[in-house]
Amino acid sequence: MGNTNDLTNRINERYSTMSRGQKLLATYITDNYDKAVFLTAARLGEAVGVSESTVVRFAAQLGYKGYPQFQRALEEMVRGRLDAVSRIEVTYGRISRSRVLDSVLKSDMEKIKDTCEKIDQNAFEMAVETILTARRIYVIGIRSCAPLAAFLAFYLNYIFDRVILLHTNSSSEIFEQMVRISREDVIIGISFPRYSLRTLKALEFANHRSAKVITLTDSVHSPMNLYSSCNLIAESNMASIVDSLVAPLSVINALIVALCMRRQDEVADTLESLEQIWDDYQVYENDEIDYIDDKLKMRYAQAKDQDECV
Repeated sequence: MGNTNDLTNRINERYSTMSRGQKLLATYITDNYDKAVFLTAARLGEAVGVSESTVVRFAAQLGYKGYPQFQRALEEMVRGRLDAVSRIEVTYGRISRSRVLDSVLKSDMEKIKDTCEKIDQNAFEMAVETILTARRIYVIGIRSCAPLAAFLAFYLNYIFDRVILLHTNSSSEIFEQMVRISREDVIIGISFPRYSLRTLKALEFANHRSAKVITLTDSVHSPMNLYSSCNLIAESNMASIVDSLVAPLSVINALIVALCMRRQDEVADTLESLEQIWDDYQVYENDEIDYIDDKLKMRYAQAKDQDECV
């Protein structure tokens, strides 16, 4: 099975002899191979609407000894298909260079529009309530989702005392940071194709500890939803060379605003304290635009030097 197109070839060669259920599986795998690769035989059957035994027979029909061997072939298929060039072509087609900006912005606008139409308002409200009542809030996002996780955690820190952004250099490091997670806590997992196995394992661990699990992902069929009680679905496009995460970021913004509206007094107190701290310690003097006249700064520095010399 060294050929990355091996699974595709087998499906094409045997498609005409497949049962109706097997053809449904073939179609689903061809269209959603990045999701199917994470699913067990039972979960794959559930996603397609067939039995687990049909999935096992499907793998045998393709010539694999069992479902694990079929899944390894599927992993090779995923790795082989998502090269940089094909990712660009799948998303944008052969557009001219002069229309790149227009095409990308319009594509992102469509994703936000689709997300707005499809997102479950009840799930959103449940996420808000779950976060508000949690003792500790854990946030995790890997690779291209890491900036989303950091952005969310940054603003949650303005609202809540115990926000933990999980650092993800290794799986063991993640579990070490989660060692105290319990049923009173919540974890927010952010993952889009290609899905992160480390994120999935973190959600699994949290679920085993009876913690609440909230996911932000692209589909109800996402493996991230295996352990979650609250699924926030946002349109994304991982087929391009640059991951389009504008819609997930918009959902995060909405989540932050909703939480701030519920905790207005706490947020106001925090910001007031921070403003005083920033002023007292001149936090923004060196790394932000400062409109104090440079001559005043020079005189201040000279006076300080003279005081130190006395």
